[in-house]
Amino acid sequence: MEPQTLRAFVAVAREGNVSRAAQRLHLSQPAVSLQLKALGEVTGLLLFTRTPKGMALTRDGAALLPLADKALSALSDFGQAAAALHHTVRGTLRIGTILDPEFTRLGAFLKTLVESAPQIGTELRQGMSGQVLSQIARGELDVGFFLDLPDDPAGPPYQLRSLARFTYRVLAPAGWGPQVRGKDWKALAALPWLATPAASAHHRLLRRVFGPGSLTGAEPRRVALVDQEASMLDLVKSGVGLSLVRDSIAIREAQARGLVIADQVALECDLSFVCLAARAGDPVIASALAALDSVWA
Repeated sequence: MEPQTLRAFVAVAREGNVSRAAQRLHLSQPAVSLQLKALGEVTGLLLFTRTPKGMALTRDGAALLPLADKALSALSDFGQAAAALHHTVRGTLRIGTILDPEFTRLGAFLKTLVESAPQIGTELRQGMSGQVLSQIARGELDVGFFLDLPDDPAGPPYQLRSLARFTYRVLAPAGWGPQVRGKDWKALAALPWLATPAASAHHRLLRRVFGPGSLTGAEPRRVALVDQEASMLDLVKSGVGLSLVRDSIAIREAQARGLVIADQVALECDLSFVCLAARAGDPVIASALAALDSVWA
């Protein structure tokens, strides 16, 4: 049963006249009559009766008319869906994630992306900020979150979208108030510090104040190398040494557990979203950037 046959049946039923139905379908009158004959033969039913005014549906024809409408509507929906798929963005987006999901609004970002581009699948890879850049450069990630130094942003070949500026504070174990309050970077360098790998934002930030050519020129006394913020915080609580901590976490821990914030020093940092500049126009990446803008607007 061809769609054109159903269209002829519906047109004649609506118009009540073969000639007007033929005009509506842009067909000849004999062609429409042949379609009706073919449909009658396929169904084995009498669908119309001739009247002085034209064609009238029989009881069987009236019963089949809603089903013919439904079939043609479904066929139209199918065609529209197939056409839409030509313009649907699809693919896999590999995202480098850092820190905790709440801080980066990762859940809201992924929810918006899934709703706006349901044919895009996502793969998440947790790591340190510097690792995100190198993995994007090697083609192992498409996009990622990155901690950027405000006066030393990552340049070409990357494109960065700044999301939020925040502050890192120096957090010390409980009871260390006399050692850290009122102290500058040079005085703090003499205390034990938790070190981090070169790929971490902590390492890049502390290079500004410690080491050759830095603000102080002093080398801090590093007592442990740690690559996870949760581990760093736990070691501070245990009295091992000082660490850079996001201001919101530092304030929370100071209030809840009596940890001490050095009140004379702080370092600024930007949370950014990064991709290769040459790939910013890729449909999958462009969809991700649009979803990100919606969440961080």
